Amino acid sequence: MKDKKVLTIFGTRPEAIKVAPVIKKLESTKGFKNEVCITAQHREMLDQVLEMFQIKADYDLNIMETNQDLFKITTKALTGLKTVIKRSKPDVVLVQGDTTTSFIAALAAYYLKIPVGHIEAGLRTYDKYSPFPEEINRHMTSVIADFNFAPTSRAKDNLIREGVSGRKIFITGNTVVDALRYTLSLVDLTGSTALLEKRFEFLRNKKRLVLITGHRRESFGEGFKNICRAIRRLAEAFTDHDFVYPVHLNPNVRRPVQQILDSDKLPNLYLIKPLEYLPFVYLMKKAYCILTDSGGIQEEAVSFNKPVLIMRNITERPEGIEAGAVRLVGNREGNIFKECKKILLNKRSHSAKAKKKNPYGDGRAAERIVEIIGRSV
Repeated sequence: MKDKKVLTIFGTRPEAIKVAPVIKKLESTKGFKNEVCITAQHREMLDQVLEMFQIKADYDLNIMETNQDLFKITTKALTGLKTVIKRSKPDVVLVQGDTTTSFIAALAAYYLKIPVGHIEAGLRTYDKYSPFPEEINRHMTSVIADFNFAPTSRAKDNLIREGVSGRKIFITGNTVVDALRYTLSLVDLTGSTALLEKRFEFLRNKKRLVLITGHRRESFGEGFKNICRAIRRLAEAFTDHDFVYPVHLNPNVRRPVQQILDSDKLPNLYLIKPLEYLPFVYLMKKAYCILTDSGGIQEEAVSFNKPVLIMRNITERPEGIEAGAVRLVGNREGNIFKECKKILLNKRSHSAKAKKKNPYGDGRAAERIVEIIGRSV
């Protein structure tokens, strides 16, 4: 019997992290021929993940440009993917999540009448501008997808309400849990702990660590300035804690960070370069709590039993909030400060938010996805 050819297409670091377990499972399962195409919508941060998971791209569109906008990403990806898919001739195209690459890859496959599998399908805020453009990317990908791999029952319910046939929906868990477990095993197997402790000087202080990320497009402008002001207030108020912020490369992030967060005057605030995935996972493990506007980190931090404050006004991942491990605090300076202060001062509050079961999966999502493709394509 002929092997089933799967073409997995992605373009950013978060996508790479979440498709990596599926790619590795396809590579180790008989009956499949796996090919990988990257658009490189992001470049450097994507390459770090590919290296860590030892994934080789068969096709690299390399579309990233300085100050690229959505129009350029969309048109360059669509044109490039036409050539790739026609050459590959896959039996199914896999996409992940909510990026412009995800939607455009699904659209290109549809134009060429190739079935599409959507990993992490069904996440919704029902606010088309938050997150932007991810929310609409998700909706449009769901309309095209033949296989919707929903991470949770809530995600499945969203799709059902929108008219997606139940025969096209499969609850698998989220592949980020698979990726996290693999990464932690690398830390143990490679003896990386000592190297990471040496790399991050602030860990020698033995202070509680507050880990921060922030880069959402919908927060750019005053919302992001509010986030920076809140971080500054927290660092000033809690000098017995260390605040660590790997700063995203986007100029819309870096400018307000440089203007508002003067780390020279805040010795317990560490503004560091964006991290490879493995050291970032290690810092999540070491953190006392996490402030973020990231989607994936909401899922990952819950796996570590860490309380998470989401600096957004709405989230497409409400399961963590319902489980009590995550709190939505918006991007207003005063509210971020107040809610983080509660956790840093109140041990019971910290424990109540931390020790909850992970609602996002059991680490076997990739196995389920590959099994479904095997019997359905």
